[in-house]
Amino acid sequence: MNRQVLLTEEGLKKLQDELKVLKEERRHEVIERIQEAVSHGDLSENADYAQAKEEQAFIEGRIMELEEMIKNAEIISHATNHNIVSIGSTVTASVSGREVKYTIVGANEANPAQGKISNESLVGKALLGAKKGTKVMVDSPAGKSEYEVTSID
Repeated sequence: MNRQVLLTEEGLKKLQDELKVLKEERRHEVIERIQEAVSHGDLSENADYAQAKEEQAFIEGRIMELEEMIKNAEIISHATNHNIVSIGSTVTASVSGREVKYTIVGANEANPAQGKISNESLVGKALLGAKKGTKVMVDSPAGKSEYEVTSID
C-alpha cells in the first residue's frame, strides 16, 4: 500500500483506538470462540467455527489495514491560511441559494453527514485552492452546480 494517508489528529486517534480494541479485545474474543467450537468436535458442519474463522480473518485484515494507515499517516492541521481553501479548511459556500459548510479532510475521515468531505471528492477537489468570493463549478452525476465561497476558516 505505502500510500500517504491524510488524517487530522482526531482521525489518527480514532484509528489508534480501533486498532487497540481489535488487538486487545476482539482478537482474543474470536480465538476463544474458535477454541470453543473446536471443542465440540466435527468442524465440517460447525457453523460457529466457520463464522468465527471468517470473523478472525476480517479482524486480522483490518488490523493490517489500520497498521498500514497509521504508519503512513500524515497529520493535517487546521488550515492557518484563511485566504485559500486547503485540506483542514472549513469552507462556507453558497450553492443554489442555500448555504453549505464543509470541512475538507482526507478520504479516510470523510463523513458527509457530519460536514466532512474528502479532498478527493468532486466538491472537495473543486474547492481546493479557491479564495473567498471565488465561484467554482462542480460537475457531478446529478448535474452542474456552482459553489461560491463565502468564508474560509
